[in-house]
Parts: sequence; structure tokens; C-alpha cells
Amino acid sequence: MSFADVVDVARGVAGVALTPEAVTAIDSARAVVERLAAAEQPAYGISTGFGALATRHIPTELRTQLQKSLVRSHAAGSGPEVEREVIRALMLLRLSTLATGHTGVRRETAELLAGLLTHGITPVVREFGSLGCSGDLAPLAHCALALMGEGQVRDATGRLLPAADALAAAGLRPVELAAKEGLALINGTDGMLGMLVLAITDLRALLQVADVAAAMSVEGQLGTDRVFAPELQTIRPHPGQALSARNLAAILADSGVVASHRGPDCNRVQDAYSLRCSPQVHGAARDTVEYAAQVAARELASAIDNPVVLADGRVESNGNFHGAPVAYVLDFLAIVAADVASISERRTDRFLDTSRSHGLPPFLAHDPGVDSGLMIAQYTQAAVVSELKRLAAPASVDSIPSSAMQEDHVSMGWSAARKLRRCVDGLARVVAIELMTAARGLELRAPLAPAPASQAVIGVLRRGGVPGPGPDRELSPEIEAALGCVRSGGVLDAVNDTIGALA
Repeated sequence: MSFADVVDVARGVAGVALTPEAVTAIDSARAVVERLAAAEQPAYGISTGFGALATRHIPTELRTQLQKSLVRSHAAGSGPEVEREVIRALMLLRLSTLATGHTGVRRETAELLAGLLTHGITPVVREFGSLGCSGDLAPLAHCALALMGEGQVRDATGRLLPAADALAAAGLRPVELAAKEGLALINGTDGMLGMLVLAITDLRALLQVADVAAAMSVEGQLGTDRVFAPELQTIRPHPGQALSARNLAAILADSGVVASHRGPDCNRVQDAYSLRCSPQVHGAARDTVEYAAQVAARELASAIDNPVVLADGRVESNGNFHGAPVAYVLDFLAIVAADVASISERRTDRFLDTSRSHGLPPFLAHDPGVDSGLMIAQYTQAAVVSELKRLAAPASVDSIPSSAMQEDHVSMGWSAARKLRRCVDGLARVVAIELMTAARGLELRAPLAPAPASQAVIGVLRRGGVPGPGPDRELSPEIEAALGCVRSGGVLDAVNDTIGALA
């Protein structure tokens, strides 16, 4: 399964169906589980209790109740509802594991999970409940509960209703969980992995937008583009750095502003770090995102369950549900988001300070003193950056033992994923403010002409509800409009249409 598949299902209405190969694998594994369920020897998760209660052998007549009780007891989430896209990603990734034939569920159970996705039925999942080990237990249990026709869901229109009613309206029938199925439905890293895939997708685009914002800041602050020359990148061959520098050079091409101070009269020797080192910071961020993508790709190719059904018919316990590999990179990406936002805020601040802005009015104000210009927009950036720095503290180093010390080391990967989502949102807001600041600064350089790419971005902002220089007005709507231009892809589309696709 590709990143694009996950995003299409999570954020869209793409339907899902099992392939014939998946059905064959599911049926084969199910036969193994049923054989073990009929045997006298206890098999974990099939004929025993769970976690610290695994020593109890459960008689045949209680095993259906065992699976129901597992799901009901583990559906213990609390707090605000989790976003629809996260829940849909979680469900898709659980279905992907079921389709490998390593979990032992029945085909009708897997088909019902596919049916919920196809009909846009989204179980209500709460913010808190997962420790990122033994899988994202509580979030997945709420989804399993819906397959049983229990709990609350939202339909394709977002309406809240009982799961039984939503299933009936879609022509779907709840399942009566059989041996091992409850455990197979809740024992995976699907929630944290889904959030990782979504974050990587967003960060790849945001880092390109950050390159655009950085280039416009270099341009608007009369910086040089010489430091982005390819020969300077090759002597420190980090791939992300080279790509970011290439983007900045391309965006600044044919800039009348840059050309105006390129001659021998220019007395500036070096730009500040926040301008000159943008490719180094953005590039390191890119390389980190791509490392995280490698981890996510491996996890997408995995079958996460405990116990698992092996190809030779054995059922074995394992520790593959531990979320450490995913949790670590989730935390790593929070650091990336915080640092890229931090350098963006520093570039913005330079526009507003007359001692560093090289001839621009204080705070880019229309009538400084009467008008405050973009002074408080930078405060907003600073507030977000401060929050991102707090969120950059890792969740994965905190382990709270659970299940009577049977589960004595957990990953906290779900928590790492939840805070990363806030980090990605914060980074988008910080970069949006830098863009609106750089656009105003460049317009105040008139009659000098910005680079064609910069001019295209300014056009998108102006058409998108971000007015140009002028007397003070409420800034909040402009910030949200700039954020909309970033999130919609409008900024990147404008640049790509003008100079070709960014790296």
C-alpha cells in the first residue's frame, strides 16, 4: 500500500475492497485459528484471556463472549473526538493487516471493515486511550465496536448516530466476533502509522512552501542568492540541502530586487543565518522526513498482530505491536516542524525591524506610529513557535507500565502522533505569516520588480483574501486567508506554474 492510497482513503471517499488474493489468505489463516480453537492445548488470544489474564484457559462456550468482552472493555477512550481522516486511515491500515492472512479473522469481518470505509461510516474515537503498545488498543477497539453494531459513529454526512443504525442504513450487518477476531481487530500500530503517513504527506508540501517563503524573505530583505549556488552545496553533499538551495535559486531567478544590489556598490558581505542558512535547515528537515518515510513504508508492508498466523500453520506470540519504530520518527518530525518554524519566524522578524530591514518602514506599517503594521502578526508567530518547541519534547521516552506489569514498557507512539499533528498545523501557520509579510515587504520595494515566482505568490495571496500594504485592519482574517492559500496548494501551484515544479 502506498502513501497516496492511505491519503486518498483517509481524506476522500475512496471505496475499499478485498482482492481475491487477500480473501484466499484470510480464509487460509482462519482455518488455522479454528483448528487451534478446537484443540485442548491453550493458544493465546484464541482460547485464553489477554495481557496479564493470559493464564486463564477459556472454555469453548465462553469464547464468543471473550471476544465481545475484549472489545467492549478496551473501548475506553476519553476526551475530544479524533479527526475523521485519522480514523479512516487507522481503519484502512487495520484492514491491510487483516488482508495479509496473518491475523486469522473471518472474511466477513474484513469485508465489513471495508464496507464501513466505502460507506463513509466513521466510528467515534477519543483522544486518549492508547499507550502505543499492544497496538493502539482503545482507538482500534472503538472501531471494532462499530463492527459489532455497538457504540457511536458518524455517517458520511458527519451525523452522529448509533452504529447499529448506521450499518442498517448502509445495508450492512454487524458481525458476531469469533475466536481471536476481537484481538486481531485491536492489536496494531495503525493509528500512529496513519498519522505518520498524513504528517509526512503534509510536511513534504510544507517544506516546499517554506522554501518559497525563505526565497521571498531573502529577496525582500535585499539578500544575495549567491549562497545557493550548486557548487557550494556539492561540497557538503546532503541531498535535502541541495534540493532546497536549488528551489531558492529558481524562485529568485530574474528578480529585479536581487539584481538591484548585485553590483560592486553593494557593501553587504554576508546575510544573517536565518536567510543564508535556509537550505541547510530546510534540507536537514527534508532528509529527516524522508528517513521517516522509509520507516513508514516498512510499517505499511508489515502485518502487526499478536499472536500471528505463520505460513507454515503455526500461531506464534511476538512483540511486533510495539510502536517504538514509529514513535521515534514521530518525535523526530516534531523537532523538524519546530525548527523550520523557528527559522521562519526569525526571517519574518527581520522584515519588521528598521535596523535590519534595509529601508523598509517600521513593522511594514502604512503610517508608523499611527499604524502598527504587522507587529502583532509576528507575536502570533512567536506564540506558535513557543508552543511547537514545547511539543518537540519527545513522547517516546516516557513509558508508564500497564496491565499489572505484563506490559511494562510502552512506546507512547499515539501521543507522539497526536502532538505531531499539532506541530504540522503550527508550522503551516508560521509559514503563512512569513509569506504574507514577505509579500508586503516586496510590494514596498516598488518600483523594483520581484521575481516572477514571487509575483505569482503575491497574486495568489491578494486574490485569496490577503490585501496589500495599507492602513491597519483586523489581521486575523488575513492570516487565516494566507493559511488557506498554503493548505489549498495555491502557493505551490502558482510557483510551479511559473518556473516549473519545485524539487
